[in-house]
Amino acid sequence: MDVARFNSAFAEARHQRDSDPGFDLAAAQQALRDLIAGEPEGEDRAWALRMIDKLAVPPPPPREYSPLYHEAGAIHAAALAVGGTDEERADALAEARHKIWAIADRASHEEEADIRAMTRALDHIETMLRGRWPDN
Repeated sequence: MDVARFNSAFAEARHQRDSDPGFDLAAAQQALRDLIAGEPEGEDRAWALRMIDKLAVPPPPPREYSPLYHEAGAIHAAALAVGGTDEERADALAEARHKIWAIADRASHEEEADIRAMTRALDHIETMLRGRWPDN
């Protein structure tokens, strides 16, 4: 079985399912079944059939972020937009990282790590602006 070909066709069908209100599920599933019609029974074929069935499962609703997440995102974006000297920009990034960590401390367990992750890029840029990047 050409798994790469099937994966590509499945990914395209899933994308259409998620983005096209007029998506024809039955037709998409049949097209995928046609791709594997000549395949012998076995694990690959069984897997492909399971994936075709899963195409009918609607995608989960988009994640809803809390006001704390959006607040941290705004701080992140504002810190990246700060101008000035390298030192001034690095100081602004450091301040933003501290604010974002404080917000993460107040966030739910589900969002805490995602909010803290916003600081990683800020840390890298700050380190680079301070002339300590990369460390070779």
